[in-house]
Amino acid sequence: MTLRDVPVNRCIVAIDVGGTEVKSALVYGNPKDARPVLSQRRATPKLADPRATSAAVIDLVVELTEQLGRQSEHPLDALGLVVPGIVDDEAGVGVYSANLGWRDVPFGTILAERTGLPVAFGHDVRAGGLAEARLGAARGLSDAVIAPIGTGIAAAIMLGGRMHAGGGLAGELGHMNVGHELTCACGATGCLEVVASASAVARRYSTRSGRPVHGSAEVAEAMQRGDADAIKVWREAVEALTTATAMLATVLSPEAVIFGGGLAMARDLLLNPLRARLSETLTFQRMPDLRIAQLGSDAGCLGAALLAMDMLEERTPRHTRTMARGRLYPRTKPEPFRGTH
Repeated sequence: MTLRDVPVNRCIVAIDVGGTEVKSALVYGNPKDARPVLSQRRATPKLADPRATSAAVIDLVVELTEQLGRQSEHPLDALGLVVPGIVDDEAGVGVYSANLGWRDVPFGTILAERTGLPVAFGHDVRAGGLAEARLGAARGLSDAVIAPIGTGIAAAIMLGGRMHAGGGLAGELGHMNVGHELTCACGATGCLEVVASASAVARRYSTRSGRPVHGSAEVAEAMQRGDADAIKVWREAVEALTTATAMLATVLSPEAVIFGGGLAMARDLLLNPLRARLSETLTFQRMPDLRIAQLGSDAGCLGAALLAMDMLEERTPRHTRTMARGRLYPRTKPEPFRGTH
């Protein structure tokens, strides 16, 4: 199959900036059916000066947009960009990223000027949740929590079929207090991600056993072999996730809680004990369906593309889009962009 064989309604460059790598994809389709046809990954630039880091990220986004534009069989319609941290979707601003250090970076305006494309801008986890809601494990649901469990733990919260942004601060599931006495990098004690993130599970097992591991998957394998240290660390992670999920069930009553990221790769080794403990914990609350995310590492890019497609669908000649799913920059439609040659 060539690129010409893929049905096209919109042609989007979608970019997901992470703390470790930048994922990019050329995505064809429409807001209900999008698919990546080309993809690239690059290491995320990290410099001593946060301003230099944000500038280097912007340069990389422009470079990737140009490269994918040159490879496209169709003119580009828009750029969809999602980033971590606190995000002001409406203003197109990366407010703060703890991992990358930037503050108040106007990504939307800068990238619209440099690429000549309309830019949809949003939060990486909420965008991934949008993709799971449209194309993945949350399809058909109105109320769901989609929670990637990786280096940290965040969540996309879907209420009434719409992503809840909470002024850019919603979904910090990893910083719910689940009752332990360990200190988190945020300065608080008791945070979920200190004991239940994929990185925490690996770190705590290595500290407890004296045996280094490269990730939570190795802890899961050790647990299956009957390793007492792995069993202890895993049980503590499940107990913490039970407490957090019970809080979600009490406050939000989601139809489903959908786990992604590194820890979710354990699948039933995670979900089965979590279901059992949650059923013992809940009393009157609705028991959420516990699921594994379907889109994997493509979720962020697909979500970025969906933001861009939504933006284009909702634009009218006299109205500049300013909704929570991403703002339109610039106000006038530019010529189709294929990158510089």
